[in-house]
Amino acid sequence: MEKAIKKVLLLGSGALKIGQAGEFDYSGAQALKALKEEGIRSVLINPNVATVQTSKDVADVVYFQPVTADFVQRVIEKERPDGILLSFGGQTALNCGVELYKKGVLEQYGVKVLGTPVQAIIDTEDRDLFVRRLDEIGVKTIKSEACETIDEVRRAAELLGYPVILRAAFALGGLGSGFCDDEEELLAQAEEAFSFSAQILVEKSLKGWKEIEYEVVRDRYDNCITVCNMENLDPLGIHTGESIVVAPSQTLSNREYHHLRELAIRIIRHIGIVGECNVQYALDPDSEDYRVIEVNARLSRSSALASKATGYPLAFVAAKLGLGYGLFDLKNAVTKVTSAFFEPALDYVVVKIPRWDLTKFHGVKRQLGSSMKSVGEVMAVGRTFEEALQKGLRMIGQGMHGFVDNHEIKISSISEAMRQPTDMRIFVVSKALQVGYTVEQIHALTKIDLWFLHKLQHIVDIDGRLRQYSHLSDMASFVAPLELLEFLEEPDFMELLRESKVYGFSDFQIARAIGLENYMKMDDAGLLVRKWRQQLGIVPTVNQIDTMAAEYPAQTNYLYLSYL
Repeated sequence: MEKAIKKVLLLGSGALKIGQAGEFDYSGAQALKALKEEGIRSVLINPNVATVQTSKDVADVVYFQPVTADFVQRVIEKERPDGILLSFGGQTALNCGVELYKKGVLEQYGVKVLGTPVQAIIDTEDRDLFVRRLDEIGVKTIKSEACETIDEVRRAAELLGYPVILRAAFALGGLGSGFCDDEEELLAQAEEAFSFSAQILVEKSLKGWKEIEYEVVRDRYDNCITVCNMENLDPLGIHTGESIVVAPSQTLSNREYHHLRELAIRIIRHIGIVGECNVQYALDPDSEDYRVIEVNARLSRSSALASKATGYPLAFVAAKLGLGYGLFDLKNAVTKVTSAFFEPALDYVVVKIPRWDLTKFHGVKRQLGSSMKSVGEVMAVGRTFEEALQKGLRMIGQGMHGFVDNHEIKISSISEAMRQPTDMRIFVVSKALQVGYTVEQIHALTKIDLWFLHKLQHIVDIDGRLRQYSHLSDMASFVAPLELLEFLEEPDFMELLRESKVYGFSDFQIARAIGLENYMKMDDAGLLVRKWRQQLGIVPTVNQIDTMAAEYPAQTNYLYLSYL
């Protein structure tokens, strides 16, 4: 560690808004924890009082001021920090740090940028520089043009050919971005994008390609590891913050996985990032062709997901690396045993599901796209994709119980609802499968990978088999509930009950599938199914854990969670 560093200024996550603030509280709080552990005095600038990092005793000094160059300069003038951390407050902090650097404020007061150098940040944020830097090492980027006027935007779109995507440079949460199929849409989108940034990126659309992310860590000695890779269930065209994200990736071949991993490490080394970065790819589902979408030289929303999914404290480690440590110097603060130089290996599946509050507003457009509308997210862990997905769907606050056995949703046109995604997209897919759409038909409409669709079909198939036991509910009308056990002990039903729990069905879902709600309150029906399971021994006992671990050797860490 650099002994000269006694006081560090950390730029926080800024005011509360969609795409910024709450999701970066985790990274900032972890960085402050790392500073405290090193005995370094911390100064935090963050106007958002509703965060952990602004709580008492997390930072030594807190300024509840806007994260803008003018206010930060005043704090620097007063506090005279030795170093500054720019990568822990999202895009707002990053932009502010770049502005301070360009104005000469950091040099004027002798403030050292800890971690990733500012020029590396600029190289990833300025699209022209970014493409040039990646061209130097033969890494493919999306064909694009950086524009500063409407006329330049129009010419770039004609050159690239429609459809194109417009993105505002230096913007957070995809603000001002959108897909354009013709000039009318282009001009409308360009006007919006210019309201967020002086530079617009016009890019050739790769809508329908897979979207893959890698979280990569590098120290100043050029040691690199990939901590986690993730895959969007939705194809390119929907912002990562709006999409269901699965970690680790499920549909990549071994060759694809290692090729993209090698590219991510090559990129972070060439740009010179110190700490953590996020590399996002578009991958052609019909070949091994790829494009780098962007590189975030900072902790991101995906970094928080990767940290919690893997048990690797990315922000904590990144802060330590910024202070001069090497990966080989650090222990994993979560495991307390392994080195920070170890890449986590997951034997379970993590699913992140976004949540929206669009129902609170009248007349709001519910279509999803490249600009974020979600206000939160849920992370679920399971031994299988089906289990993790169903757990997550129960928690997103839309009154759903899983992928199936929910209240009826009204859809005027299922095909159109799948073609134009909304916040209810996953439940539209559920309804489509239940009314007879094939996975191939749904794939043609949504471009969701067939692997995911077959897994969703599997959930629907289990539900259909449960419904074949509706005669048990008929018996419940004249037989004492627990006396039904003699009818339930047939091997096929017991196996089906166990299988439904393994793949994420709640007792409530099972009760609804077999029709118990026709004879009792649903809460009572769910409790009855739980009693049946307990009487039949379908619970996570040690013996069953051993048996199931033999059946599913790669996914033993979370066996108990199947039965919650």
